[in-house]
Parts: sequence; C-alpha cells; structure tokens
Amino acid sequence: MSRPDIGHPDTSRMIRVDQAGEFGATRIYAGQLAVMGDRGPDSAEIVEMARQEEDHRAKFDAMIAERGVRPTALQPVWSVAGFALGAATALLGPKAAMACTAAIETEIDRHYTEQLEELGDSDPELADTIRQFRDDERAHRDAALAAGAEQTPAYPLLFNAIRLGCRAAIKLSERI
Repeated sequence: MSRPDIGHPDTSRMIRVDQAGEFGATRIYAGQLAVMGDRGPDSAEIVEMARQEEDHRAKFDAMIAERGVRPTALQPVWSVAGFALGAATALLGPKAAMACTAAIETEIDRHYTEQLEELGDSDPELADTIRQFRDDERAHRDAALAAGAEQTPAYPLLFNAIRLGCRAAIKLSERI
C-alpha cells in the first residue's frame, strides 16, 4: 500500500515554520526598536520592515487558522530569543542591527526558495504568498546591505552565527 503523502509537499510544516519565522522577525525588530527607538539612522527603514513582517505574520496566522495547522510549540522561545537578538544587535550599533537583518533575510531567501521548489504547482495560494514574501525579504536584505551592514566589526562572524541560528530555528520549528 502506498502512502498518499509521498511525493507531496508537507504544506502544514511549511506554514508552521513560516509563521514562526515571521513571528520571530517581528520580535527581532521589536528588540531593535526598543533599544534604538527613532534615534537610529535607519529607524524609519526598520519601522517599515517591521510593518511588513507584521503583515507577513498576519497572513500566516490566517493560513494556520484556515487550514487547521498546529503552530510551533516553540513560539514563546522565539519571542524571547528574537527580541534578545534584536536588542543585542542594536546595542552593538545601527550597522550591527542591519547585519542581523542581512543575515536573517539571506537565510530566509534560501529557505523560501527551497520551499517554492518543493511546492511546484501543488499549492498556488501558498506558493504565491511565499514568492511575494521572499521578494520582500530580499528587499530587506538589500536595504540592510545598503545601510552598511558589512561595515560591522567582525561582520562575517556575526553574519554566519546568525544564519546558523536561523537554520536551527527553522529545523526545530518544522517539527516541534
């Protein structure tokens, strides 16, 4: 007997992890804004990115409700971890806050691209949402790089450490 799910993408897992990621992004920006407020040279940019992340989270919240997807049980952890990461990078300065954005959005671009490849044409609504949000995340990454993210002291170390943490959060949120 063949399993009906073989060869079909696990859209519940995708929606769960994407909602968790967008929630985490809102918490990162909340942490950055709590430290920098409107004093940072890039605060208007951060406020706009945070607004877009809220819109993304709301869309995935709606998909979770509409499709009966179980959200990640790690949301309380991501709330604290996201805020702490945002606050810590903002404490290092505006360029470090932008380095955080560059790292996160680089990883999310990779993640969303992999999801789109896995989805193919099996779920056009989800694919369109992911494609649109991936484009927004790419714009966030590009804005962060334009704002001097790479000028952060020890940029490669910070960038790659944040990407590694992001990958771990993705894997955990897919399953837990």
